[in-house]
Amino acid sequence: MAHVESNTTPTVPSPAESTPDSGLDLRNIQGDILSGMPKKTETFYFFQITDAPTFRQHLRAFVPLVKTVAQALKDRDDIDKHKKKDEGHGNKPHVIPIVGVNVSFSHFGFVKLGIDDSKLIDPAFLIGQRQDAQGLGDKGTGDGESFVPDWDDAFKQDIHGVFIVSGDSHPTVDKKIQDIEKLFKIGTNAASYKKIVSIRGDVRPGDQSAHEHFGYLDGVSNPAIIGFDKNPPPGPKPVQAGVILLGQEGDQNKDGREPWMIDGSFLAFRHLLQNVPEFDEFVNKNRLQLPGLTEKEGADLFGARLVGRWKSGAPVDLTPFLDDPDLATDPLRNNNFHFSAERDFQKLCPFAAHVRKTNPRADLEELGFSIDRNRILRRGIQFGPEVTRAERQQKKTLHRRGLLFACYQSSIASGFQFIQKSWANNPDFPFGEQTPETPGVDPIIGQLRGQTDRGLMSGTNPNTPATTVSLNDIWVIPRGGEYFFSPSVKALRETIAA
Repeated sequence: MAHVESNTTPTVPSPAESTPDSGLDLRNIQGDILSGMPKKTETFYFFQITDAPTFRQHLRAFVPLVKTVAQALKDRDDIDKHKKKDEGHGNKPHVIPIVGVNVSFSHFGFVKLGIDDSKLIDPAFLIGQRQDAQGLGDKGTGDGESFVPDWDDAFKQDIHGVFIVSGDSHPTVDKKIQDIEKLFKIGTNAASYKKIVSIRGDVRPGDQSAHEHFGYLDGVSNPAIIGFDKNPPPGPKPVQAGVILLGQEGDQNKDGREPWMIDGSFLAFRHLLQNVPEFDEFVNKNRLQLPGLTEKEGADLFGARLVGRWKSGAPVDLTPFLDDPDLATDPLRNNNFHFSAERDFQKLCPFAAHVRKTNPRADLEELGFSIDRNRILRRGIQFGPEVTRAERQQKKTLHRRGLLFACYQSSIASGFQFIQKSWANNPDFPFGEQTPETPGVDPIIGQLRGQTDRGLMSGTNPNTPATTVSLNDIWVIPRGGEYFFSPSVKALRETIAA
């Protein structure tokens, strides 16, 4: 489900730099995976293939539009040069026109195209997210194969693929979508797919840029990739490229991949609503009343302990009692922490805090468990308007807003699915049997089969870790999703569009 930390700008090689030691061909990998396509706005355009042979013909003409990692890096380099040029002339930097397109397919899409994807060897991908929804904890009706998730209708039908179109502005992105529809003859009798739904996300305005709708900074702790990220800042150790890309070192099923699968990555998408006024009211009602803290400081501290970071992005593990914006903006410090049950139990950071649940760091590493295979690269974007005055007055959500969550990994079963099911939704993780307190579920994204009452969370009060708070509401609500595979450019050209 949603991970508050998403959409970071990585430390990456220059556009012209090759990576022969890692075996990575940056011209073959779709751009959103390793580098993230630069964006102020992004549209996820979901479709269903209606005529497979014609679709493959149309796809051949589409493939040159696909932005690669190498091209995305050049875009970032162009943006940096443009900013420096404007600032050098004493001008406020303005946005330059940039657009990027990627495409991914679900298992159902590959079946429609007649492509054998069995050796992708990922049970979550092969069943699809709709069938996985009950196991993820989503609300719904029925049970087992008859379970129907409480999702928007668009996601209750088979989705074969998704175009991801990102850019500097709505007109730029809309024009590119028109170009795509023209290639696939949409609106004519020769159309090869039908549009299911498109959802637009936008970076939040002003000083809330890079913050999700609850107000917390995104994108601080994506893993660094060996052979790609150059001189990564201190923090969790970099992971092998195969944790994200199929067929590379670190891929658990590296030797079983077919050639067309190499350099591809699984994409997990979730359409997540966020009930911001209700979350804010919960935080205010449960604000910590500690000596020397104002009511606002007590609320800010309580919220920070739910998330594991202050709204600035500073980690509570390093600054547990007061926010430190300077620390938050220092890349040499803001991710350089590791958690340790032996060191602090829940004094510094609650076990159930969102960032600790989804990336437990030394909590498991000190016990001899590697969490490398559970790392994911998050590429989400916010959607919906800012909270209105009426919503704040009524303390109630009146408009849809939230996160278009997207993450990449070489195994959904070990990545997104495992993080959601085994960590976020597990009230005993971590150390439930080794400490006096049961952690509780992740207060941000943890789910218990759609139940509103999600039990108790311990550790919110640093002075009395055994004190619990009742998580009697849900503030992040799934409204749909799907699992996709993002093939390499070579696979698109030589196999899928062949």
